[in-house]
Amino acid sequence: METINMIEIACFVLALGTAVFFFQKNAGRIRRNIQLGRDVDRSDRASERWKIMGRVALGQSKMVARPVAGFFHILIYAGFLLINIEVLEIFIDGLLGTHRIFSGPLGGLYTAAIDFFELLSVGVILACLVFLWRRNVQRIKRFHTAEMKGWPTKDAQLILYVELVLMGALLMMNAAESQMEGSPAGPFVISQYLGFVFKGWSQDALHIAERGFWWLHLIGILAFLNYLPFSKHFHIILSFPNVWYSKLDSKGSMGNMASVKEEVEKMMDPNADPFAAPAEGAAEPERFGAKDVFDLHRVQLMNAYTCTECGRCTSVCPAHETGKKLSPRKIMMDVRDRLDEVGKNIDKNGDFEDDGLSLLDDRISREELWACTSCNACVEACPVAIDPLSIILEMRRYLVMEESAAPQELNLMMTNVENNGAPWQFAQADRLNWAQD
Repeated sequence: METINMIEIACFVLALGTAVFFFQKNAGRIRRNIQLGRDVDRSDRASERWKIMGRVALGQSKMVARPVAGFFHILIYAGFLLINIEVLEIFIDGLLGTHRIFSGPLGGLYTAAIDFFELLSVGVILACLVFLWRRNVQRIKRFHTAEMKGWPTKDAQLILYVELVLMGALLMMNAAESQMEGSPAGPFVISQYLGFVFKGWSQDALHIAERGFWWLHLIGILAFLNYLPFSKHFHIILSFPNVWYSKLDSKGSMGNMASVKEEVEKMMDPNADPFAAPAEGAAEPERFGAKDVFDLHRVQLMNAYTCTECGRCTSVCPAHETGKKLSPRKIMMDVRDRLDEVGKNIDKNGDFEDDGLSLLDDRISREELWACTSCNACVEACPVAIDPLSIILEMRRYLVMEESAAPQELNLMMTNVENNGAPWQFAQADRLNWAQD
Protein backbone atom coordinates (compact mmCIF):
# COMPACT_ATOMS: atom_id res chain seq x y z
CA MET A 1 0.00 0.00 0.00
CA GLU A 2 2.89 2.36 0.79
CA THR A 3 4.33 1.79 -2.71
CA ILE A 4 0.93 2.44 -4.31
CA ASN A 5 0.58 5.61 -2.25
CA MET A 6 3.98 6.90 -3.37
CA ILE A 7 3.11 6.16 -7.01
CA GLU A 8 -0.13 8.13 -6.63
CA ILE A 9 1.75 11.09 -5.09
CA ALA A 10 4.29 10.99 -7.93
CA CYS A 11 1.47 10.93 -10.53
CA PHE A 12 -0.21 13.87 -8.80
CA VAL A 13 2.99 15.94 -8.70
CA LEU A 14 3.65 15.15 -12.37
CA ALA A 15 0.11 16.13 -13.40
CA LEU A 16 0.17 19.33 -11.32
CA GLY A 17 3.63 20.34 -12.50
CA THR A 18 2.76 19.73 -16.16
CA ALA A 19 -0.47 21.72 -15.86
CA VAL A 20 1.18 24.66 -14.11
CA PHE A 21 4.05 24.72 -16.64
CA PHE A 22 1.80 24.91 -19.67
CA PHE A 23 -0.61 27.35 -18.03
CA GLN A 24 2.11 29.84 -17.14
CA LYS A 25 3.53 29.48 -20.66
CA ASN A 26 0.20 30.22 -22.36
CA ALA A 27 -0.82 32.90 -19.87
CA GLY A 28 2.61 34.48 -20.38
CA ARG A 29 1.93 34.60 -24.11
CA ILE A 30 -1.25 36.57 -23.48
CA ARG A 31 0.60 38.91 -21.12
CA ARG A 32 3.26 39.43 -23.80
CA ASN A 33 0.56 40.23 -26.36
CA ILE A 34 -1.06 42.78 -24.08
CA GLN A 35 2.32 44.41 -23.50
CA LEU A 36 2.55 45.09 -27.25
CA GLY A 37 0.13 47.97 -26.75
CA ARG A 38 0.98 51.54 -25.80
CA ASP A 39 1.56 52.28 -22.14
CA VAL A 40 -1.27 54.00 -20.31
CA ASP A 41 -1.44 55.28 -16.74
CA ARG A 42 -4.58 54.13 -14.92
CA SER A 43 -3.18 54.26 -11.39
CA ASP A 44 -5.14 57.34 -10.30
CA ARG A 45 -8.05 57.31 -7.81
CA ALA A 46 -7.00 53.95 -6.39
CA SER A 47 -9.62 53.82 -3.62
CA GLU A 48 -12.39 54.40 -6.15
CA ARG A 49 -10.97 51.68 -8.37
CA TRP A 50 -10.95 49.16 -5.51
CA LYS A 51 -14.59 49.97 -4.73
CA ILE A 52 -15.63 49.53 -8.36
CA MET A 53 -13.73 46.26 -8.62
CA GLY A 54 -15.41 45.00 -5.45
CA ARG A 55 -18.84 45.98 -6.71
CA VAL A 56 -18.59 45.02 -10.38
CA ALA A 57 -16.03 42.18 -10.57
CA LEU A 58 -16.46 40.55 -7.16
CA GLY A 59 -20.06 41.58 -6.50
CA GLN A 60 -21.31 40.94 -10.06
CA SER A 61 -23.48 44.08 -9.84
CA LYS A 62 -23.81 44.53 -13.61
CA MET A 63 -24.64 40.88 -14.22
CA VAL A 64 -27.96 41.14 -12.37
CA ALA A 65 -29.17 43.88 -14.73
CA ARG A 66 -30.64 40.84 -16.54
CA PRO A 67 -32.05 38.90 -13.57
CA VAL A 68 -32.38 35.39 -15.05
CA ALA A 69 -28.90 35.22 -16.56
CA GLY A 70 -27.51 37.13 -13.57
CA PHE A 71 -28.95 34.73 -10.99
CA PHE A 72 -27.67 31.58 -12.68
CA HIS A 73 -24.30 33.13 -13.47
CA ILE A 74 -23.90 34.00 -9.78
CA LEU A 75 -24.63 30.34 -8.94
CA ILE A 76 -21.76 29.26 -11.18
CA TYR A 77 -19.55 32.10 -9.94
CA ALA A 78 -20.18 31.29 -6.26
CA GLY A 79 -19.65 27.61 -6.94
CA PHE A 80 -16.35 28.35 -8.68
CA LEU A 81 -15.10 30.45 -5.77
CA LEU A 82 -16.26 28.38 -2.82
CA ILE A 83 -15.79 24.86 -4.17
CA ASN A 84 -12.14 25.81 -4.68
CA ILE A 85 -11.84 25.47 -0.89
CA GLU A 86 -12.52 21.76 -1.31
CA VAL A 87 -10.11 21.71 -4.25
CA LEU A 88 -7.46 23.03 -1.85
CA GLU A 89 -7.99 19.94 0.29
CA ILE A 90 -7.71 17.71 -2.80
CA PHE A 91 -4.39 19.32 -3.68
CA ILE A 92 -3.03 18.89 -0.16
CA ASP A 93 -4.18 15.26 -0.08
CA GLY A 94 -2.52 14.70 -3.45
CA LEU A 95 0.81 16.12 -2.30
CA LEU A 96 0.87 14.43 1.10
CA GLY A 97 -0.86 11.17 0.23
CA THR A 98 -3.55 11.82 2.87
CA HIS A 99 -7.31 11.42 2.61
CA ARG A 100 -9.68 14.28 3.59
CA ILE A 101 -7.01 15.91 5.73
CA PHE A 102 -9.39 18.59 7.05
CA SER A 103 -12.04 16.15 8.26
CA GLY A 104 -10.24 15.31 11.54
CA PRO A 105 -9.46 18.84 12.77
CA LEU A 106 -12.82 20.32 11.70
CA GLY A 107 -15.10 17.47 12.76
CA GLY A 108 -18.79 18.30 12.29
CA LEU A 109 -17.93 21.64 10.72
CA TYR A 110 -16.24 19.73 7.91
CA THR A 111 -19.42 17.77 7.13
CA ALA A 112 -21.43 21.01 7.14
CA ALA A 113 -18.94 22.61 4.74
CA ILE A 114 -19.04 19.67 2.30
CA ASP A 115 -22.85 19.68 2.53
CA PHE A 116 -22.81 23.34 1.50
CA PHE A 117 -20.39 22.62 -1.36
CA GLU A 118 -22.64 19.81 -2.58
CA LEU A 119 -25.65 22.12 -2.61
CA LEU A 120 -23.56 24.60 -4.60
CA SER A 121 -22.61 21.80 -7.00
CA VAL A 122 -26.27 21.07 -7.64
CA GLY A 123 -26.80 24.81 -8.20
CA VAL A 124 -23.96 24.87 -10.75
CA ILE A 125 -25.41 21.83 -12.54
CA LEU A 126 -28.83 23.51 -12.67
CA ALA A 127 -27.31 26.75 -13.99
CA CYS A 128 -25.37 24.90 -16.71
CA LEU A 129 -28.53 23.11 -17.84
CA VAL A 130 -30.43 26.42 -17.95
CA PHE A 131 -27.67 28.03 -20.03
CA LEU A 132 -27.62 25.06 -22.43
CA TRP A 133 -31.39 25.40 -22.77
CA ARG A 134 -31.13 29.13 -23.48
CA ARG A 135 -28.52 28.56 -26.19
CA ASN A 136 -29.87 25.44 -27.90
CA VAL A 137 -33.62 25.33 -27.30
CA GLN A 138 -34.70 28.89 -26.54
CA ARG A 139 -32.00 30.13 -28.97
CA ILE A 140 -31.67 33.65 -27.59
CA LYS A 141 -30.87 35.99 -30.47
CA ARG A 142 -27.60 37.46 -29.13
CA PHE A 143 -26.02 33.99 -29.00
CA HIS A 144 -26.58 33.36 -32.69
CA THR A 145 -25.26 36.41 -34.54
CA ALA A 146 -22.74 36.10 -37.38
CA GLU A 147 -19.59 36.45 -35.27
CA MET A 148 -20.69 33.58 -33.01
CA LYS A 149 -20.57 30.91 -35.71
CA GLY A 150 -17.98 28.17 -35.35
CA TRP A 151 -15.54 28.16 -32.44
CA PRO A 152 -17.21 30.87 -30.28
CA THR A 153 -20.38 28.79 -30.02
CA LYS A 154 -18.47 25.54 -29.47
CA ASP A 155 -16.37 27.25 -26.79
CA ALA A 156 -19.46 28.46 -24.93
CA GLN A 157 -21.05 25.00 -25.05
CA LEU A 158 -17.89 23.07 -24.17
CA ILE A 159 -17.30 24.94 -20.95
CA LEU A 160 -20.82 24.11 -19.76
CA TYR A 161 -20.25 20.40 -20.40
CA VAL A 162 -16.91 20.58 -18.57
CA GLU A 163 -18.65 22.17 -15.56
CA LEU A 164 -21.24 19.37 -15.57
CA VAL A 165 -18.50 16.72 -15.59
CA LEU A 166 -16.56 18.43 -12.77
CA MET A 167 -19.58 18.79 -10.51
CA GLY A 168 -20.80 15.29 -11.33
CA ALA A 169 -17.38 13.81 -10.50
CA LEU A 170 -17.34 15.63 -7.17
CA LEU A 171 -20.76 14.31 -6.18
CA MET A 172 -20.04 10.75 -7.37
CA MET A 173 -16.71 10.74 -5.50
CA ASN A 174 -18.58 11.54 -2.30
CA ALA A 175 -21.33 9.05 -3.16
CA ALA A 176 -18.84 6.20 -3.57
CA GLU A 177 -17.22 7.09 -0.26
CA SER A 178 -20.61 7.17 1.46
CA GLN A 179 -20.80 3.40 0.89
CA MET A 180 -17.29 2.69 2.18
CA GLU A 181 -16.67 1.33 5.63
CA GLY A 182 -14.69 3.56 7.98
CA SER A 183 -15.09 6.73 5.93
CA PRO A 184 -13.57 9.68 7.85
CA ALA A 185 -16.51 11.98 6.97
CA GLY A 186 -20.10 11.99 5.77
CA PRO A 187 -22.67 10.97 4.81
CA PHE A 188 -23.25 14.23 2.91
CA VAL A 189 -26.49 15.99 2.08
CA ILE A 190 -26.71 15.19 -1.67
CA SER A 191 -24.26 12.38 -2.36
CA GLN A 192 -25.80 10.06 0.26
CA TYR A 193 -28.83 9.76 -2.03
CA LEU A 194 -26.62 8.85 -4.98
CA GLY A 195 -25.02 5.98 -3.13
CA PHE A 196 -27.57 3.54 -4.58
CA VAL A 197 -25.41 3.47 -7.73
CA PHE A 198 -22.76 1.60 -5.73
CA LYS A 199 -25.05 -0.73 -3.76
CA GLY A 200 -23.59 -4.23 -3.53
CA TRP A 201 -20.09 -3.16 -4.60
CA SER A 202 -17.14 -4.62 -2.71
CA GLN A 203 -14.95 -2.35 -0.61
CA ASP A 204 -12.11 -2.65 -3.12
CA ALA A 205 -14.44 -1.69 -5.99
CA LEU A 206 -15.76 1.27 -3.98
CA HIS A 207 -12.22 2.42 -3.29
CA ILE A 208 -11.33 2.22 -7.00
CA ALA A 209 -14.52 4.15 -7.89
CA GLU A 210 -13.81 6.85 -5.30
CA ARG A 211 -10.23 7.22 -6.50
CA GLY A 212 -11.40 7.25 -10.14
CA PHE A 213 -13.81 10.13 -9.57
CA TRP A 214 -11.17 11.91 -7.44
CA TRP A 215 -8.73 11.74 -10.35
CA LEU A 216 -11.43 12.69 -12.88
CA HIS A 217 -12.25 15.79 -10.84
CA LEU A 218 -8.57 16.69 -10.42
CA ILE A 219 -7.59 16.15 -14.07
CA GLY A 220 -10.72 18.06 -15.10
CA ILE A 221 -9.63 21.05 -13.01
CA LEU A 222 -6.09 21.02 -14.41
CA ALA A 223 -7.39 20.62 -17.98
CA PHE A 224 -9.83 23.48 -17.40
CA LEU A 225 -6.94 25.63 -16.13
CA ASN A 226 -5.06 25.07 -19.38
CA TYR A 227 -8.16 25.55 -21.49
CA LEU A 228 -8.67 29.09 -20.15
CA PRO A 229 -5.93 30.84 -22.22
CA PHE A 230 -7.57 29.54 -25.42
CA SER A 231 -11.10 30.41 -24.38
CA LYS A 232 -13.30 33.40 -23.70
CA HIS A 233 -13.33 32.11 -20.14
CA PHE A 234 -9.95 33.69 -19.50
CA HIS A 235 -12.16 36.49 -18.17
CA ILE A 236 -12.23 34.47 -14.93
CA ILE A 237 -8.69 35.71 -14.38
CA LEU A 238 -8.68 39.05 -16.22
CA SER A 239 -12.05 40.49 -15.16
CA PHE A 240 -10.68 41.77 -11.84
CA PRO A 241 -7.70 43.74 -13.24
CA ASN A 242 -9.81 44.76 -16.23
CA VAL A 243 -12.40 46.41 -13.99
CA TRP A 244 -9.71 47.95 -11.80
CA TYR A 245 -8.06 49.62 -14.80
CA SER A 246 -11.34 50.73 -16.38
CA LYS A 247 -11.99 54.31 -17.41
CA LEU A 248 -13.29 56.43 -14.52
CA ASP A 249 -13.97 59.63 -16.44
CA SER A 250 -17.53 60.32 -17.55
CA LYS A 251 -18.58 58.12 -20.44
CA GLY A 252 -19.18 61.13 -22.65
CA SER A 253 -15.60 62.36 -22.39
CA MET A 254 -13.15 61.63 -25.20
CA GLY A 255 -9.39 61.48 -24.74
CA ASN A 256 -7.06 63.94 -26.43
CA MET A 257 -3.72 63.00 -27.95
CA ALA A 258 -0.93 64.84 -26.16
CA SER A 259 0.90 65.48 -29.45
CA VAL A 260 -2.17 67.10 -31.02
CA LYS A 261 -2.82 69.16 -27.90
CA GLU A 262 0.79 70.35 -27.97
CA GLU A 263 0.52 71.43 -31.61
CA VAL A 264 -2.71 73.33 -30.95
CA GLU A 265 -1.13 75.11 -27.99
CA LYS A 266 1.80 76.15 -30.21
CA MET A 267 -0.64 77.51 -32.79
CA MET A 268 -2.41 79.51 -30.10
CA ASP A 269 0.84 80.87 -28.64
CA PRO A 270 1.72 84.19 -30.36
CA ASN A 271 5.37 83.81 -29.33
CA ALA A 272 5.81 80.31 -30.75
CA ASP A 273 7.66 79.79 -34.02
CA PRO A 274 5.41 77.60 -36.19
CA PHE A 275 8.36 76.75 -38.45
CA ALA A 276 10.78 75.76 -35.69
CA ALA A 277 12.50 72.41 -36.21
CA PRO A 278 11.88 69.65 -33.64
CA ALA A 279 14.32 69.63 -30.73
CA GLU A 280 17.38 67.42 -31.17
CA GLY A 281 16.70 63.90 -29.97
CA ALA A 282 12.93 64.44 -29.96
CA ALA A 283 10.90 61.28 -30.39
CA GLU A 284 9.27 60.49 -33.71
CA PRO A 285 5.66 61.69 -33.83
CA GLU A 286 3.30 58.88 -32.91
CA ARG A 287 0.60 57.74 -35.27
CA PHE A 288 -2.70 59.55 -34.97
CA GLY A 289 -5.31 57.02 -33.90
CA ALA A 290 -5.13 53.28 -34.39
CA LYS A 291 -4.64 51.22 -37.52
CA ASP A 292 -3.38 48.05 -35.87
CA VAL A 293 -3.22 46.55 -32.39
CA PHE A 294 0.17 48.18 -31.71
CA ASP A 295 -1.56 51.58 -31.77
CA LEU A 296 -4.04 50.67 -29.02
CA HIS A 297 -3.11 50.97 -25.37
CA ARG A 298 -2.68 48.02 -23.05
CA VAL A 299 -6.00 48.35 -21.25
CA GLN A 300 -7.80 48.17 -24.59
CA LEU A 301 -5.88 45.00 -25.46
CA MET A 302 -6.68 43.55 -22.04
CA ASN A 303 -10.33 44.40 -22.77
CA ALA A 304 -10.13 42.12 -25.81
CA TYR A 305 -8.88 39.15 -23.79
CA THR A 306 -11.45 39.83 -21.05
CA CYS A 307 -14.46 39.80 -23.39
CA THR A 308 -16.94 37.13 -22.29
CA GLU A 309 -18.71 37.15 -25.67
CA CYS A 310 -22.01 37.43 -23.80
CA GLY A 311 -23.36 39.82 -26.44
CA ARG A 312 -25.00 42.25 -24.06
CA CYS A 313 -23.16 45.10 -25.78
CA THR A 314 -24.39 44.08 -29.22
CA SER A 315 -27.95 43.52 -28.04
CA VAL A 316 -28.26 47.14 -26.84
CA CYS A 317 -26.34 48.74 -29.73
CA PRO A 318 -28.80 50.98 -31.64
CA ALA A 319 -26.76 50.68 -34.84
CA HIS A 320 -26.84 46.88 -34.69
CA GLU A 321 -30.53 46.81 -33.80
CA THR A 322 -31.39 48.91 -36.85
CA GLY A 323 -29.61 46.52 -39.19
CA LYS A 324 -26.20 48.19 -39.44
CA LYS A 325 -23.11 46.02 -39.74
CA LEU A 326 -21.67 47.09 -36.38
CA SER A 327 -21.44 44.63 -33.47
CA PRO A 328 -19.41 45.85 -30.46
CA ARG A 329 -18.81 42.23 -29.46
CA LYS A 330 -17.29 41.52 -32.90
CA ILE A 331 -15.02 44.57 -32.49
CA MET A 332 -13.55 43.05 -29.31
CA MET A 333 -13.29 39.57 -30.84
CA ASP A 334 -11.54 41.02 -33.91
CA VAL A 335 -8.99 42.83 -31.73
CA ARG A 336 -8.28 39.63 -29.80
CA ASP A 337 -7.99 37.54 -32.98
CA ARG A 338 -5.62 40.05 -34.60
CA LEU A 339 -3.57 40.17 -31.41
CA ASP A 340 -3.29 36.37 -31.41
CA GLU A 341 -2.24 36.54 -35.05
CA VAL A 342 0.50 39.05 -34.21
CA GLY A 343 1.59 36.91 -31.26
CA LYS A 344 1.98 33.83 -33.47
CA ASN A 345 4.02 35.94 -35.90
CA ILE A 346 6.36 36.89 -33.05
CA ASP A 347 6.57 33.28 -31.82
CA LYS A 348 7.57 32.16 -35.32
CA ASN A 349 10.03 34.94 -36.20
CA GLY A 350 11.37 36.04 -32.81
CA ASP A 351 10.12 39.55 -33.53
CA PHE A 352 7.16 40.89 -35.46
CA GLU A 353 7.64 40.80 -39.21
CA ASP A 354 5.23 42.82 -41.33
CA ASP A 355 2.54 40.47 -42.60
CA GLY A 356 0.80 43.03 -44.78
CA LEU A 357 -2.29 42.85 -42.58
CA SER A 358 -3.81 45.20 -40.04
CA LEU A 359 -6.75 45.48 -37.69
CA LEU A 360 -8.32 48.09 -39.97
CA ASP A 361 -9.86 46.66 -43.15
CA ASP A 362 -8.52 43.11 -42.65
CA ARG A 363 -10.51 42.58 -39.44
CA ILE A 364 -12.71 45.61 -38.88
CA SER A 365 -14.34 47.38 -41.81
CA ARG A 366 -14.81 51.11 -42.18
CA GLU A 367 -18.52 50.57 -42.50
CA GLU A 368 -18.59 49.13 -38.98
CA LEU A 369 -16.62 52.05 -37.55
CA TRP A 370 -18.82 54.77 -39.04
CA ALA A 371 -22.03 52.96 -38.08
CA CYS A 372 -21.30 53.67 -34.39
CA THR A 373 -23.33 56.50 -32.84
CA SER A 374 -20.89 56.79 -29.88
CA CYS A 375 -23.84 56.49 -27.49
CA ASN A 376 -21.89 54.35 -24.94
CA ALA A 377 -24.72 51.82 -24.61
CA CYS A 378 -22.21 48.99 -25.15
CA VAL A 379 -19.91 50.33 -22.43
CA GLU A 380 -22.78 50.67 -19.97
CA ALA A 381 -24.04 47.14 -20.69
CA CYS A 382 -20.74 45.27 -20.34
CA PRO A 383 -20.62 43.27 -17.08
CA VAL A 384 -16.81 43.46 -16.90
CA ALA A 385 -16.29 47.14 -17.85
CA ILE A 386 -15.01 46.66 -21.40
CA ASP A 387 -14.93 49.79 -23.58
CA PRO A 388 -15.43 48.96 -27.30
CA LEU A 389 -16.20 52.60 -28.07
CA SER A 390 -12.67 53.76 -27.22
CA ILE A 391 -11.27 51.39 -29.88
CA ILE A 392 -13.81 52.54 -32.46
CA LEU A 393 -12.95 56.18 -31.80
CA GLU A 394 -9.19 55.55 -32.06
CA MET A 395 -9.67 53.83 -35.41
CA ARG A 396 -11.89 56.67 -36.60
CA ARG A 397 -9.20 59.11 -35.52
CA TYR A 398 -6.72 57.28 -37.73
CA LEU A 399 -9.07 57.45 -40.71
CA VAL A 400 -9.66 61.17 -40.27
CA MET A 401 -6.19 62.37 -39.29
CA GLU A 402 -3.95 59.96 -41.19
CA GLU A 403 -5.96 59.12 -44.28
CA SER A 404 -8.43 62.04 -44.48
CA ALA A 405 -10.97 59.31 -45.12
CA ALA A 406 -13.99 60.57 -43.20
CA PRO A 407 -17.45 60.26 -44.78
CA GLN A 408 -18.47 63.17 -47.00
CA GLU A 409 -21.03 64.41 -44.50
CA LEU A 410 -18.41 64.61 -41.76
CA ASN A 411 -15.88 66.33 -44.02
CA LEU A 412 -18.53 68.92 -44.94
CA MET A 413 -19.31 69.53 -41.27
CA MET A 414 -15.61 69.97 -40.39
CA THR A 415 -15.13 72.36 -43.33
CA ASN A 416 -18.09 74.41 -42.09
CA VAL A 417 -16.65 74.53 -38.57
CA GLU A 418 -13.29 75.67 -39.97
CA ASN A 419 -14.78 78.35 -42.23
CA ASN A 420 -17.94 79.41 -40.41
CA GLY A 421 -17.32 78.44 -36.78
CA ALA A 422 -20.39 76.20 -36.81
CA PRO A 423 -21.49 72.91 -38.41
CA TRP A 424 -23.93 74.69 -40.76
CA GLN A 425 -23.15 76.15 -44.15
CA PHE A 426 -23.94 79.73 -43.23
CA ALA A 427 -21.53 82.61 -42.76
CA GLN A 428 -21.22 83.91 -39.22
CA ALA A 429 -22.73 87.24 -40.30
CA ASP A 430 -25.90 85.47 -41.43
CA ARG A 431 -26.56 83.42 -38.28
CA LEU A 432 -29.34 85.62 -36.96
CA ASN A 433 -31.10 86.18 -40.27
CA TRP A 434 -33.79 83.73 -39.19
CA ALA A 435 -34.87 86.19 -36.42
CA GLN A 436 -35.16 89.36 -38.50
CA ASP A 437 -38.87 89.04 -39.18
